[in-house]
Amino acid sequence: MTLEVISGAMTIAMFSTLLFLLVAAAWQALNRTLSGDGRFAGSIMFEAAQRFRDQCDKLTRQQSVYLASGLVFLVIFLTAFLLSPDLLFSGLPYWQLVAMLVVVFLSASYGLYRLAVVVVQKKRIEFVRDANIATGHGLQRLTSNQNRVFHDVPCATGVIDNVIVGLHGIYSICVVARKPGKDNRVRLNGEKLSFAPGNDVMSVADCGKRAEQLARELRKHVGHNIRIRPVIAVPGWEIDAQTSSDYLVVNERNLSMLRGWKDQKDYLMNEDVEQIQKLLTERCTRYKAR
Repeated sequence: MTLEVISGAMTIAMFSTLLFLLVAAAWQALNRTLSGDGRFAGSIMFEAAQRFRDQCDKLTRQQSVYLASGLVFLVIFLTAFLLSPDLLFSGLPYWQLVAMLVVVFLSASYGLYRLAVVVVQKKRIEFVRDANIATGHGLQRLTSNQNRVFHDVPCATGVIDNVIVGLHGIYSICVVARKPGKDNRVRLNGEKLSFAPGNDVMSVADCGKRAEQLARELRKHVGHNIRIRPVIAVPGWEIDAQTSSDYLVVNERNLSMLRGWKDQKDYLMNEDVEQIQKLLTERCTRYKAR
C-alpha cells in the first residue's frame, strides 16, 4: 500500500463525489421547476406548521444527498483503490501527493460537518414542527361563532403561527416550542415566560408586537379599530401561573380556554368577519398566482 495508491484513489473518489453533488443539486432544481404549483394552486392554503414542514422537507433532502455522497465516495474509493491508480500519480512529487490528501481530508471533514449540522437542525425543526401541528390541530376544534383558523399568517413584523377570526374577536397564537423535562411547569410574569426547573426566561413581547402590527394592517381594510388578543401556546408544558392580563398562556390540551377569554368590545360584525377572513385567505394561499 503506497502513498500514490491511497492519494490517487481518494482524489478520484473526491472528484467523483463532487460531480455527484453537482448532478444532485441540478436534479433537485429541475425537479422543483417541473413540479409546478398543481392544478388547484389557488385553493391550497398553509397548513399548521407549514414553514416548519417545508424546512424539514428541505433538511431531509440535504441529509439524503450528504449520505448518498458519502456512499458514492466510499464505493468509488474502494473501486479505484482495487484498480491501483498509482500509475496515474507516479510522476508527482511527494509534497503534491500529501497536498492532495490534505485537500481530500478537509473536503471529507467539511462534508461530515455539514451532515452533522443538517441532522441536528432536522431534529430541532421536527420538534418545532410537531409542536405547531399539535397546536394547529387543537385549534381546529374551536369552530363556533364563525371561527376560522389561519396558519403561518404573514405581517410586516414577521409570521404569526396561527390566527383565529370569528364573531367574538381575533386571536393570534404564537407557539413556543421547547422540550419539557420532568418538571414541566411554566409561568408568565408580565411579558416574561419562565420555564422550570432552572427558571429559564424568555420574552413574549414579539408575539404582542406581531398582533398589534396585524391589527393595524386589518384596520386599513375594515375602516375601524380592531384588537387582536395575543395567545402564547406552550405545547407539552403545564401552566403554573400567569399574572398578565394582556396575554393568555395555554398548552395544546387546553386551547378551549380561548372561548372564555373575550370582551364584548372586541366582537366583530358579520361583514367584518367575512372581509377579514377573505383577506387572510389571500395572504395564506400557499401558491401565489403568477
